Amino acid sequence: MVFMADPPTTTIKIPGSLRFHDNTSEARPMGCGDRSETGSFHQSTCLKTPEDPSLKFSSGFSRSNVIVDSVLLISAIRSDQDKEIEIRYSITGAGADQPPNDVYIIDPVTGKMSVTKPLDREERASYHLRAHAVDINGNQMEPPIDLYIYVIDMNDNRPEFKNQVYNGSVAEGSKPGTSVMQVTAFDADDSTTANGLVHYRILSQTPHIPIPNMFTINGATGEISTIATGIDREKVSQYTIIVQATDMEGSLNFGLSNTATALISITDINDNPPELDSKTRHDDCNDKSNDDEGDEHSGPFLGEVPENAVGVVVANLTVRDKDQPHTPNWNAVYRITGGDSMGHFAIRTDEITNDGKVIVVKPVDYERNDAFTLMVVVSNQAHLASGIPSSPSSSAAVSIKVLDVNEAPVFPSNPKIIRFEEGVPADTTLATFAALDPDRFIQQTIRYSKLSDPANWLKINRTNGRITTTAVLDRESPYMKKNVYEATFLAVDNGSPPATGTGTLQIYLIDVNDNVPVLVPQEALVCERSRHGYPVNITASDLDSEPNAGPYVFELPSYPSSARRNWTISRLNGNYAQLKLRIPYLEAGMYRVPILVSDSGNPPLSNTSVLKVKVCPCDENGDCTVIGAVTVAGLGTGAIITILICIIILLSMVLFFVVWVKRREKERQTKPLLIDPEDDVRDNILKYDEEGGGEEDQDYDLSQLQQPESLDHIMSKPAGVRRVDERPVILESQYPVRPTGLRAADNDPTAPPYDSLLVFDYEGSGSTAGSVSSLDSSSSGEQDYDYLNDWGPRFKKLADLYGGGGED
Repeated sequence: MVFMADPPTTTIKIPGSLRFHDNTSEARPMGCGDRSETGSFHQSTCLKTPEDPSLKFSSGFSRSNVIVDSVLLISAIRSDQDKEIEIRYSITGAGADQPPNDVYIIDPVTGKMSVTKPLDREERASYHLRAHAVDINGNQMEPPIDLYIYVIDMNDNRPEFKNQVYNGSVAEGSKPGTSVMQVTAFDADDSTTANGLVHYRILSQTPHIPIPNMFTINGATGEISTIATGIDREKVSQYTIIVQATDMEGSLNFGLSNTATALISITDINDNPPELDSKTRHDDCNDKSNDDEGDEHSGPFLGEVPENAVGVVVANLTVRDKDQPHTPNWNAVYRITGGDSMGHFAIRTDEITNDGKVIVVKPVDYERNDAFTLMVVVSNQAHLASGIPSSPSSSAAVSIKVLDVNEAPVFPSNPKIIRFEEGVPADTTLATFAALDPDRFIQQTIRYSKLSDPANWLKINRTNGRITTTAVLDRESPYMKKNVYEATFLAVDNGSPPATGTGTLQIYLIDVNDNVPVLVPQEALVCERSRHGYPVNITASDLDSEPNAGPYVFELPSYPSSARRNWTISRLNGNYAQLKLRIPYLEAGMYRVPILVSDSGNPPLSNTSVLKVKVCPCDENGDCTVIGAVTVAGLGTGAIITILICIIILLSMVLFFVVWVKRREKERQTKPLLIDPEDDVRDNILKYDEEGGGEEDQDYDLSQLQQPESLDHIMSKPAGVRRVDERPVILESQYPVRPTGLRAADNDPTAPPYDSLLVFDYEGSGSTAGSVSSLDSSSSGEQDYDYLNDWGPRFKKLADLYGGGGED
C-alpha cells in the first residue's frame, strides 16, 4: 500500500474546521498527481478544486475550508491483486469502528477513504487507523497497514484570560520598573504555531493621574510593572487597566483578541507625619484662617481639672494624618516630654478618631501647683518612610489649670498607734488625735466626732481632738485583736460643702498579770488501787500572755491534811504535772482534791482550784467497772435497791391497768341487753356512709315511692342480697345486716350514678305496712296523753312532754 501524502511517515494531514455543502466541488479521479509504490498497496491523496486542481494534503493544506459533495475524499488505497481477485477494503480504529465512530469511511470496492464529519483539532488532534484488504470470502489478501491522520490547526479560538478581573497592588512612591502583577491568557490553538502565540498590550488606564501611562506590560509574559514615578495613594488609591491579549503574535489584522481588567491598588506607606491641628486648640478659633496648614506654635491646647480628681479627661488633642486610617502609618503615639515631672498626666489615643486624651492619673494639689504646661509630641507607630523631607513628629503645648476644691481634713498619722498598759482607768487622756486642713488659703474650723468604738471605752473632744477613756482598758476583752484595740474618728470642716476625713486610732495594750491561772481539767477518774490505772495529767490556763502565764507551779495545800496524805503531784514540764495516789488503796467514791496553781508573773498570782476525782474499782486493763461507775456516781446499795423496787412497782401498776381494760372490754361484749331488741324504741342513728355531692343530688326519683308495676327484677335476686330501698316481696327469716345492704346498694347495676333517695319501706297500695296517712297532728290540747305514764319509766320523758303530769 502506498501513501502519496507523506510517504516517509505514512501520514495524512487534514485541515481542521471542515464544513460540508453540496455541489460546490468534486473529488479528483484516482491516479491524479504523483504516485509511489510500497508493497502491493497504493494510496492517492490529491484533491481537485476550482481554485487549485492539484492541491495535496502533505503540502500543508492552507485553505480554511474544503467543500465537497457530502464527504471529503482524503485518500485511496488499492491492492495489486485487485486485477485478478475481487478485493474488499475496510478500516478499523478510533474514528472508524471505534468511538468516535464513522468519522472516516472507506469505499469497500474502490478503496477511497473519506471524512464524514467536521474535524476539531482542539477536540482530537490525530487518528490512528488500520486499513485491511480481503477477498469476497473474507480471506486476508494483504497485511494491514497503519494510517496516521493529523488534523492541521486553524486559528479558530480566541485567547481566554484565566480571570476576567485581576487584582494587584503596588506601594505608593515605587520606582519605575517595579513589578505589580501578572495576567495570563490561554489560546486553545496550537501553541507551536502563530495561531496559539499570545501577545499582551494595555488598552487604557483610569484615571490618567499623574500621566495616562503609569504602567507597562510585557507583551510575551503579561507582567505589569510601573513605568513612571509619582504614584501617590493620597491622590489615587486605585488604578483600573484594560489589558488585551491577541494571538497570531499580536497581529491586529489577522489575530483574534480578548480583554480583561486589572485593578491595581496603591498600598500606603508612612509618607505623611501626623500634625497637631492648631485650629482646634482654642474655643475662639472661628476668626482664624481656613488654611489647611495650621501653625503648630500658634497657641497651646487648653484644659482644666479639679484638684484630687483622677481618671478625668483634661484636654483633647486633635491630629491630622493623610495616611490610610487605622494602620500603623496613621495611628498616633503621644508622649509628654516636659512639664510633668511628677507624672500626674498621661495621654491615651482614641482608636477611632486618633485623637489624644489627656487624662489625670495621679491627683494634683491646688495648694502646690495651680497650673501645668505640658509639652506633647506625637508620632506614628510606623517609622517615617525614607526619603520623606518632613519631620517624623509634631509637638504642641497643653496648658492645664487646676481648680481649687474643698478638701477633707487629713490626719497626719493614719492609723495612729499608741501603747499603754492594760488597766488604764477611766478619764485618762490617751492622746490628741488632731487633723489638718489641706486648704491652706482658706481659714476653716474642724470638728471631731466618734465613728466606731466597739467597747465604748473612748471619747473625743469636739474642738481639739483630745481622746480620753470612759472605762478601764482590758487586754483580755473580746474586742481586742492581737493586743490591739481599734477606734475610728471623724474630722469635719465647715466648708461648702463640708468635707469629712476619717482617722483610725490603734491602742496597743501591754499585758499586766491580772488574771489567776485556772486548773484544767476540772474532773478526773482514778482507780482505787494505785497499781491499776494511770495518773491524771493536769495543766492550767491563764488569760494573760507570756511572761505572765506559764510555766506554772502545781502544789497540794497543807489543809486539808488528807490531800497530801492521799495524793501526790509530780512535775512533768513547765505547763504540765501529774496527780496520782500516794497510798496503795483508796475507797471508791468522789473526792475533791484542792490544788494550788501559781503563774510566772511578777509578782506571781496563785489560785486554789478543786479537782473532782472519781475513784472507782478497775479491771486488769485499768478501766473503771460498771458497778464502780455507779458507786462513784454517789449511789449506795440501799439507794440502788430502792430504785429497783420503785421500777418493779411501776411496771406492776401498768400491767394491772392493761389487764383491767381487757377484762372490761370482754364483759361489755358478753353482757346481754336488759330488754328485748324489738321493744327497744329508742331513736338510733344509722350510718349509711353516703352524703350529697352537689346539685345532682336534688334530682330525686320520686317514682321510687310508688308501687312498682313489675317485680321481676326484684324476684330474680337471690335471698339476702338486695338494696335496702327495695320492697321485700318474699318473706325472709331475717333482713340483711346494714353492711350487706350497703354493699348491695353500692354494687347494684340498676342504681343511678349519683346519690339518690333511699326508700326503706312502702306505704299505700300494695304495702305490707299499714298506712300512716290517717295520723293527724293537733295543737288543740284535747288529746289525753296520760296513758303514757302507764307505759313505764322508758316513756316518762314522753309523758312529761305531752301529758303535762308527772315530775322528774
